[in-house]
Amino acid sequence: MRSHALLRLTPYIKRYRWHLTLAIGLAFVEIWFEARIPAITKQVIDGPASLASQRHRLVPLVGLLLLYGAAEVTLAFLRRRVLAGAALRVETNVRNDLYDHLQKLHISFHDGWQSGQLLSRAIQDINSVRRFIGFGLPFLVILSFQFVYIVVLMVQENRQLAILATAMILPVGYISYTFGRQYRVISRKMQDQQGDLGTIIEESATGIRIIKAFGRGREVRTKFRNQAAVLRESSMGWVRLAARLWPTFDVFPNFALGAILIYGGMSVIRGDLSVGTLVAFTLYLQMLVWPVDALGWILAMTEESRTATERLFEVFDSEPEIQDRPGARVLEHAEGRVSFEDVWFKYEGSTDWILKDVNLDIRPGETLALVGKTGCGKTTLAMLVPRLYDVNQGKVTLDGNDVRDLKILSLRSHIGVAFEDPILFSASVRENLVMGRPDATDEEIASALETAQATFVNELPFGLETRVGEQGHTLSGGQRQRLALARAVLGRPQVLVLDDPLSSVDVHTEEVIEQALKTVLQGVTAVLVVHRPSTLSLADRVALLDEGTIVAVGTHHELMESQPLYRAVLSQEAEELAV
Repeated sequence: MRSHALLRLTPYIKRYRWHLTLAIGLAFVEIWFEARIPAITKQVIDGPASLASQRHRLVPLVGLLLLYGAAEVTLAFLRRRVLAGAALRVETNVRNDLYDHLQKLHISFHDGWQSGQLLSRAIQDINSVRRFIGFGLPFLVILSFQFVYIVVLMVQENRQLAILATAMILPVGYISYTFGRQYRVISRKMQDQQGDLGTIIEESATGIRIIKAFGRGREVRTKFRNQAAVLRESSMGWVRLAARLWPTFDVFPNFALGAILIYGGMSVIRGDLSVGTLVAFTLYLQMLVWPVDALGWILAMTEESRTATERLFEVFDSEPEIQDRPGARVLEHAEGRVSFEDVWFKYEGSTDWILKDVNLDIRPGETLALVGKTGCGKTTLAMLVPRLYDVNQGKVTLDGNDVRDLKILSLRSHIGVAFEDPILFSASVRENLVMGRPDATDEEIASALETAQATFVNELPFGLETRVGEQGHTLSGGQRQRLALARAVLGRPQVLVLDDPLSSVDVHTEEVIEQALKTVLQGVTAVLVVHRPSTLSLADRVALLDEGTIVAVGTHHELMESQPLYRAVLSQEAEELAV
């Protein structure tokens, strides 16, 4: 993959190949104008500057120099505009595609990746790709052309001096190759370490309340500084490498210039070479210095972009495990019958089964509560309904349809979900509420807020348009949970999956919400992950889980009478709530 990593950018580059071709073409013409300047300089020195009879040519030649210089500047401006525009469009396309792909990837992928690593790929690595496309790639072509073209002009002026200059510059090619190989290793290390550092920063920002509450500021700062020191040491490795090799890119052209001045000066003294030719030749040599001097930068940029591309396609190559099957269909209407048939499930990379041979049927309009010890698989079982995870064996059905045979957006349009940890975005209250129903009316929003006892939003400074802070931390835990519940019931979905939606509300609010939910749950199929015994009043039936297996299903009273484990679980949870 390493040797062909940059080739994977070809589809993006092809979209703007005409822009890149135009920019390179402008650069070629620019080089042609630039190369005319030494030739005119030679004419000035060997003509008007040396011979009185040709002084009438001085003004026209100087005017021509100014004209060529102006043309060169204009072409350089146009070339940069075209290149920058194309590179920024490629950057935007890659970043948009990366974000879209991240949204398609399954929850297990995000469970296993650090957010800082994804952030560094979405920003720093894509920036590296943009610099390569906007500078490295076109200038690799442009400078190669410039080198060959100038060498040809030098040969036309004086073959011996051209051979001498070229021979002294060619060793830079081998040095550049060595530099590229060493920089590749350092570049990958630095980019990975930047991702690790980004993760620490992101976790420190989102967990600042915990850090302050437990007085762990010093430890977090130490962790950050240690990781920053690791990154600094890798960066210093790059600096030491550059300090050893880059001066070489200047040494050889300067040696070549010295040799040409000595050899050319002797030729002028002997009368074998005109002063104008020697001056023109040194100007041509200076035009070679930029391609040689830029070679180190371009190679570094190429290797950095190669590594960045590898890191980007580590994400792009991750196939979404949960996606529409071929032939998946739209579910127009849902009655709400949910069934689990011989369901087995384990998390990616794990050898332990979380759910084992689960069989369960939930009738339309029925509210089923899932009860069990912590870690028995309650939440996992509930998350299989909207396909946040897919079963390893067996199937989950909605109205007899395997949920994997339904289009994901269609399936989830019939299901409302509220998680135990209410996630809110840094946006307005309205934007958070309509996340799953962008077309919701004001009346529907008001009804959902009333149901979730979240009418407190009307007292916020700007009502529904009030922006909540990142993750909703400007609100209390109970307020966030009530908004998350309102989001779930908005639009009256036929199936509700509620993962302990009342864990952060006080007893009085819990009672009010439960009374409202009884109305909402009428005629709606609901799966409740229960941690509070009081929430069981909402359930028609209860499923008792133990170590991933359903050991009993029945009403609350039936299980209280027949299942010692059920009584023990509820007793333990009641004691924890009392504490």
